Amino acid sequence: MATWGLSTTILAPTPDILRFAAHHLDQGAHRLYIYLDDANDTAFKLLKAHPKVRVQICDDDHWRKLGGTRPVKHQARQTMNATHAYGRKAEVDWLIHMDVDEFLVPDRPLAQVLADLPAATSSARVRPMELLGGSDTAFKAFLPARGDRQKTVNAIYPQFGPYLKGGFLSHVAGKLFVRTGLPDMEVRIHNAFQKGQMLPDAAELTDVALAHCHAKSWEAWRSAYAYRLAKGSYRADLKPATKPEHGGLSLHDLFRWIEAEQGEAGLRAFYDEVIGDSPDMRTRLRAHNALREVDFSYDAALARHFPDAAV
Repeated sequence: MATWGLSTTILAPTPDILRFAAHHLDQGAHRLYIYLDDANDTAFKLLKAHPKVRVQICDDDHWRKLGGTRPVKHQARQTMNATHAYGRKAEVDWLIHMDVDEFLVPDRPLAQVLADLPAATSSARVRPMELLGGSDTAFKAFLPARGDRQKTVNAIYPQFGPYLKGGFLSHVAGKLFVRTGLPDMEVRIHNAFQKGQMLPDAAELTDVALAHCHAKSWEAWRSAYAYRLAKGSYRADLKPATKPEHGGLSLHDLFRWIEAEQGEAGLRAFYDEVIGDSPDMRTRLRAHNALREVDFSYDAALARHFPDAAV
C-alpha cells in the first residue's frame, strides 16, 4: 500500500480547518502539512497535538526562512508553501496540494489507488465535482472533455452554459498527486514543475473525486464575490473559460456585464441557474448523469481525531 499526504495553506475559521483535517485523516492520510495563513493559536494547538499533522503559522519568520517577505498574492503563498512541503524529508509516497474547501472522495482506499499506479508514474490528477449551493451532499459531476461536452453544458445551463468550462464556476483542472523524492520540483496550485517543465502525462484517477465546496449558499457566494472578482478565481487576468464560438467571455467580464445590465437580480439569476440547489437543477443534472451525492460525516470524523475541539 502507498502512503499519501497533503499540504494546504489555510485562512479559515477553526471549525472549517479541523473538519478539513479530520476528513482527510479519516480517508487515510499519513501526513497533513498545514500552513496557517494567520496566527490562529486555537487551531495551531489542536492540530499540533495530532501525531499525523505538521502545522506551521506563516509569520514573518516563516517567510524569511523561505527566502523573503510574505507574498501579497495568496496564490504565490500557496505555491511557496506547497513547494516547501514537498521539499521536506519525505514521510509519504505521494503528496497533493489542496484548499480548505476541497475534500477527497475515493471510491476505494486512496492508499490502494495510488499503490496500483505504475512505478514510472510521477503524478496523478484528481478531477473536481462542484457543490450545489444550499446542499451539503449534492454535487455536479466532472464532465470529461471528450465528445461534445459544451453541448451538454449548454443543455444543463441554457442561459449561461456558453460561458462555463465543463459547467463549473470554479476550476476543472482539479489537483495533482505528485510522487515524492523528485528533484528540482515546484508545486503550484493545479500543476507541478520539474526544472521549470510541467510534469508530463499525469494519470487520471477516475475512482477519486475532489469535492469542491466553492459556494455553500447564496449568502456565502455573494460575500466572497467581490474578493474573487478582484483577486481570486474571477479576476480580470484569467482567460475566458470557453472558445469564442462558445461564448468567449471571461468570468470577470461576464459578471461585469451581468451587473451592468441587471444588477443584483442578474447575479441572483446566475446563481440560481448555475450554482444553487433546486429540484429543477437536480433534474437537469440527472438527465445527463451529472449529479453525484455524497454523505459526509464531518462531525464524526472531528470527534475521532480532535475530541478536545469545542466546535
